[in-house]
Amino acid sequence: MATAGSKSRTARQQDPCRTREVLDIVGDKWSLLVVRNLSQGPLRFTELKRAIDGISQRMLTVTLRSLERDGILTRTVRNVMPPHVSYELTPMGKTLRQATAPLLEWSITHLAHIDAARATYDARPDTSPT
Repeated sequence: MATAGSKSRTARQQDPCRTREVLDIVGDKWSLLVVRNLSQGPLRFTELKRAIDGISQRMLTVTLRSLERDGILTRTVRNVMPPHVSYELTPMGKTLRQATAPLLEWSITHLAHIDAARATYDARPDTSPT
């Protein structure tokens, strides 16, 4: 027999508004860059930090923990001196990479156009809303 708690939990899991939780991952610029960099295989923290221009150590730590919590990547610790910690995409993380690859490619392709449009917009005499 289903309890009231299990019914509400099932309803919450099926709530289409919860997709914003997933979109928070996709909309986070650091998360997508971490996923992109891990698409070629496992990397250590310092390798990720070097590969992602502009990310702070704290933000990388927060991003990695969040992605691990969401099941997007795994963290492996090897007990050697010093400890060797690496990060790798899970099967679900690999599907996220596949789903977001077109968006990242679009970004790279159109970056110069976006820069030009911003410069044109910023040079206009009046950019205040009416």
